[in-house]
Amino acid sequence: MKTLTGRVIRSGQARGVALVSPEPIGFLGMVDPERGVVVEPGHPLQGESVAGRVLVFPTGKGSTVGSYTIYRLAKAGQAPVAIINAESEPIVAVGAIISDIPMVDLVDIGQIRTGDLVSVDGETVTILS
Repeated sequence: MKTLTGRVIRSGQARGVALVSPEPIGFLGMVDPERGVVVEPGHPLQGESVAGRVLVFPTGKGSTVGSYTIYRLAKAGQAPVAIINAESEPIVAVGAIISDIPMVDLVDIGQIRTGDLVSVDGETVTILS
């Protein structure tokens, strides 16, 4: 078990299996809001579902409508259970806030691997396996 500490963007508690991207994620047009699948051609997570996962990525990118796309994911039951970033940016932060998705940043995401069981509790990120 390993504990990391970051900055709370949206407070909350969640637990799930990590899905880690080494590259930024843009939500508008890059993640299908109905299925929760990354559809951006050539992205390392292309074809992967973010639904029910702890989504870990360096930072967000893209259009401000990305916030609404995160909200649509939540309404469709296809959103991540939590978001962990190395550095938050406003589009993803607003999306997490309006969608009630726990989010933390300023975390050393290099310590988290896809498939790790991770819990988020406020500013604390715990890698359980």
